[in-house]
Amino acid sequence: MGALAVPGMASAGVYADDMSKCLVRSTTDADQAQLVGWLFAAISSHPTVKPMTNLTDAQRDAAVQKAGALMQRLMLVDCRKETVDALKYEGTGSIGQAFGVLGQAAMRGLMSDPKVAEGMAGLGKSIDEKKFEEMLKEAGINSPSAK
Repeated sequence: MGALAVPGMASAGVYADDMSKCLVRSTTDADQAQLVGWLFAAISSHPTVKPMTNLTDAQRDAAVQKAGALMQRLMLVDCRKETVDALKYEGTGSIGQAFGVLGQAAMRGLMSDPKVAEGMAGLGKSIDEKKFEEMLKEAGINSPSAK
């Protein structure tokens, strides 16, 4: 997949869009969760984040293998025509663009989970709303809480 991940010369177009639609249409919620799991496993390898997880190397390797098999199925079977057309007419960058759309769809599914939403909302509890309102006022913008 390394060569396919290199951006091509062409910008996104109709063929990358068609591939994106096919990828999203061809994945189940479980497939999308698997992609998010792979992303999490990859991100959790970063030295700053690694101490916050207890993933083993074997678990990370399993996530990579499953995601690789999924990507292979999507590009070589489910969305083969769309992948070939995207490569042929818009270059290798279209692959990254199409999978970016799939990643966004998968993240929307993850973020819609009530527990994740609750965890994300927790950030609001740790900021000084008054300081943000002052900054908005300085910028000439009415703050949402002032209405």
